Amino acid sequence: MVLTSVEKMVGLQKKTSGIRNICILAHVDHGKTTLADCLISSNGIISSRLAGKLRYLDSREDEQVRGITMKSSAISLHFVKGDQEYLINLIDSPGHVDFSSEVSTAVRLCDGCIIVVDAVEGVCPQTQAVLRQAWLENIRPVLVINKIDRLIVELKLTPQEAYLHLKNILEQINAVTGVLFTSKVFEERADKETENESISDTAPGDQIYDWSAGLEDTDDSHLYFSPDHGNVVFASAIDGWGFGIEHFAKLYSQKIGIKPAVLLKTLWGDYYLNTKAKKIMKGDQSKGKKPLFVQLVLDNIWSLYEAVMKRDKEKIEKIVTSLGLKIGARESRHADPKVHLNAICSQWLPISDAVLSMVCNKLPSPLDITAERVEKLMCVGARTFDSLPPETQELKSAFMKCSSEGTAPVIVFVSKMFAVDSKALPHNKPRPLTQEEIAHRRELAKQRHAEKMAANQGKELSEKSPSENSSEVTTNTGDTKDEEQHLTGQVEIMTSKAMKQEADNKESFIAFARVFSGVVQRGQKIFVLGPKYDPAESLHKLSSQCSATDDLPLVPHMTCCTLENLYLLMGRELEDLEEVPAGNVLGIGGLQDFVLKSATLSTSPACPPFTPLNFEATPIVRVAVEPKHPSDMPQLVRGMKLLNQADPCVQVLIQETGEHVLVTAGEVHLQRCLDDLKERFAKVQISVSAPIIPFRETITRPPKVDMVNEEIGKQQKVAVIHQTKEDQNKIPEGIQVDSDGLVTISTPNKQATLSVRAMPLPEEVTRLLEENSDLIRTMEQLNTSLNEDKKTHEVNQKTLDRIKEFKQKLEQNLQGRKWRNAVDQIWSFGPRKCGPNILLYNFEGYKRSVWQCLGNAVKEVSKYRDFDNSIVSGFQLATLSGPMCEEPLMGVCFIVERWEINKFGEMLSTSNQDSGECDAIEVKQNEDTILTSSCTDEVSSVNEHQDSSQSIPKSPEKNCKHKGEVLLADCYGPFSGQLIATMKEACRYALQAKPQRLMAAMYTCEIMATAEVLGRVYAVLSKREGRVLQEEMKEGTDVFIIKAVLPVAESFGFADEIRKRTSGLASPQLVFSHWEIISSDPFWVPTTEEEYLHFGEKADSENQARKYMNAVRKRKGLYVEEKIVEHAEKQRTLSRNK
Repeated sequence: MVLTSVEKMVGLQKKTSGIRNICILAHVDHGKTTLADCLISSNGIISSRLAGKLRYLDSREDEQVRGITMKSSAISLHFVKGDQEYLINLIDSPGHVDFSSEVSTAVRLCDGCIIVVDAVEGVCPQTQAVLRQAWLENIRPVLVINKIDRLIVELKLTPQEAYLHLKNILEQINAVTGVLFTSKVFEERADKETENESISDTAPGDQIYDWSAGLEDTDDSHLYFSPDHGNVVFASAIDGWGFGIEHFAKLYSQKIGIKPAVLLKTLWGDYYLNTKAKKIMKGDQSKGKKPLFVQLVLDNIWSLYEAVMKRDKEKIEKIVTSLGLKIGARESRHADPKVHLNAICSQWLPISDAVLSMVCNKLPSPLDITAERVEKLMCVGARTFDSLPPETQELKSAFMKCSSEGTAPVIVFVSKMFAVDSKALPHNKPRPLTQEEIAHRRELAKQRHAEKMAANQGKELSEKSPSENSSEVTTNTGDTKDEEQHLTGQVEIMTSKAMKQEADNKESFIAFARVFSGVVQRGQKIFVLGPKYDPAESLHKLSSQCSATDDLPLVPHMTCCTLENLYLLMGRELEDLEEVPAGNVLGIGGLQDFVLKSATLSTSPACPPFTPLNFEATPIVRVAVEPKHPSDMPQLVRGMKLLNQADPCVQVLIQETGEHVLVTAGEVHLQRCLDDLKERFAKVQISVSAPIIPFRETITRPPKVDMVNEEIGKQQKVAVIHQTKEDQNKIPEGIQVDSDGLVTISTPNKQATLSVRAMPLPEEVTRLLEENSDLIRTMEQLNTSLNEDKKTHEVNQKTLDRIKEFKQKLEQNLQGRKWRNAVDQIWSFGPRKCGPNILLYNFEGYKRSVWQCLGNAVKEVSKYRDFDNSIVSGFQLATLSGPMCEEPLMGVCFIVERWEINKFGEMLSTSNQDSGECDAIEVKQNEDTILTSSCTDEVSSVNEHQDSSQSIPKSPEKNCKHKGEVLLADCYGPFSGQLIATMKEACRYALQAKPQRLMAAMYTCEIMATAEVLGRVYAVLSKREGRVLQEEMKEGTDVFIIKAVLPVAESFGFADEIRKRTSGLASPQLVFSHWEIISSDPFWVPTTEEEYLHFGEKADSENQARKYMNAVRKRKGLYVEEKIVEHAEKQRTLSRNK
């Protein structure tokens, strides 16, 4: 096919109805990039012979070496169907779970997607994940069942078996879609119910409950994949063929004389052809007949494969002539039958036609964007579309029209930034020289040559005539001049070379974006809206008509920038564009100083930032990075900034210890990030630490049995146990610990006393707190604004309903005597005010609730009011780093059972209340006098500099001011600091009074392996502390799917080890799943006789938890209790050396 020019593409970009933005999604190794190759070869960009071998869109070297895609890359294709012309913006995405964030960035820019499924492996974990991502972004999928050649060549199935196998795969995929659909219907139904409840106030007797789930009324037939709907293509991308049913329906309608519409409906399903009556009948299986699909389609493909593989020349020639194909002599004589097969199939059933015509028929153009998707994109967080300002709601029509008029507001979404070598930019590419330039260069070369010859002749003359002094002097001076000129020329050349090299080495960042409305022009000024930008706040400051060219006041989270360059993305190439109309995918240059990872660009300040991308994988693998030579530190810091910008999922942090840390999604992702740092962004040698494994600390209920499964308290204790002594030494003086774990501690100035108890939270509650951390953060913000008496923007009902629901769930899970009223007494969550730990208050005279945003706010006036924040801060610090190895806590509840403030503290807080209420000063004056005079004897000893407050105040203003000073001196002064420290200590000792445990992060691991390597897979899993949850055999294959959990700490090198041990027959997929308590006690030592017998005196086999704990302590530079050498005497031998 002819290579399409850029001008043609620009012309096609203007016809919005002919644009299709699509991405290819699948599990790893299911054939996305090979399929993309076949589609690209149809445009003549690469040769059809190389399609599948070249993997054109895998432009990185490590992608080619590993054979997997690591980044999403885009290319624009031209497709002609009948008299219609289409522009297809195709994005190829990775299938490896480590790079699932790249899938999210691709899906956001598309309107439809091609789901590719391997015909042998069927639906895999990542297939389900990408279907879910497509569903969440409201984009329409079509299906390609790839690698059908494997059913013929590898599994050697008969056409009938293959048909049943394909049917089974379709059912599996539709089951996944069905689950997503039903969950959506139930959610909508629940929303409706809550609305109806708030509306209907009828008597309870009149209500009729509707038991139907709402599934019956909703039509979901368009969601499912079925060949007769035209949204399924059967293909083998490596052999270059693919077909939809309609191709065969047209073909056979002429031969058999049955209408194509009838054939379309019956080619897939339980229908067979009655040859005598020339009718299509139902119920093939009961009558033992071949289904139509097998008889008319699969049999033909199978017989073609058989003929080519067995080199049956006569049969092949017969097939080729009957199909009317022309096969070159080179292909037919080739030693590899696959080449011959490819030549026949790619002419008979070209895969690019089948897939692209399905895309054009079944996937929407940018004009068909649904209102639901627009509203979802425009509503950030918990806000509903109706709560947005009216100017913002008007933009919805611009989205829906997708118009490219000059008046339409420009709205662009940047989903990621990617780095390209500056040499690859169009304006830096070497271009062919014109005739004039060639002539000019020729002249310059001649001139240089002539000068050189003249200089050489001059030298020879000066050497021949050394007689006259004067002439010598003159020639010398001439020489030195020449030399000077020569030197300066050299220096200039060197500097220009160095500058050129510097420019060559520079990485340029290009934004991967899509225009949703308006026309983007080169050099246009535009607003960049950050993710926290709120149009409601900024529209007060700006008019909705203002543009980015005006001088504007500063608005938070909004900047202006100029779009320097616009590019057409063509896989490995970039082409310059002047303007891009709505509905297109493009690259934008010059945004690297304004956009970090993703952003919304708009010419209208009323535009809201789009909802953030939802990433499937959570980054969990951390390593510390430092340069080999300390002098390279600035380059490393700069390089890490660039890496952070170039990768949507990576996180770059500087820890409290000063270490530079990279957080990545998995081992392969980590390797890629480190390679990029070394070779592209920092260009320095770096040394990388061992992975920093995250742990959590928690407490459990006291165990009923000991380490040898004997009931505790019943056995014979061994005399003088060293452990109990150590336990008593742990707790310093001045701290009382009761037998049930209540810790009582006073502040150093003895002004306040706290009693704190720690309790483990039920697992369900911990999980609930983790899942709702965003909601808890929202609650915290609402409470803060309520406390500061700010006018908050109206809290929408949906958020309040979610908070109420969250509270109800907590109440359901926290039941029983010890949790009575616990939910109403929640004081704070932690760490960082939104973590999985709870602080409760359980003492008289104090009321403060995290639920005050629900409207039950109590304006609290008590002696505790000033210092309650200190207690909360102490709790936050305690939960951020636990006593075992300074890791965050999880699933712990701290209950403050007593908090006493002595008279001095009370006086401060009461004076604060008075100073806060300076309005009613006349009423207060008498009380003040009484208060100060009664407290004089106590206060004078402590606070002698406060004499003025003891005398009766002269004027109300002075009094107020002075009391404010007293408050400031203490509310943020030494006393509050002491309270924070005391609370932190109290929490730590309360924790240590209970049995402590470590929690490890766990991966779920899905392994596909054949029967013969199962044993080896299990061996690797058990060696790494893994636990198998289930194994099942995949129907119709000899492949087992093993589901297991594996600690993150043991997972490094796991994938490589499994591949090596099983000779590449098993490959695992690791996804972070949950936190799990390690059952062994890190501080355990044998104490009873049975334990001594079983484990020995020193319990030499170090338990897992202690090993992990010590490793973390060592890394953090904390004290580790280890004996290095136990008996260091010299060995005595019987006979002494003489």
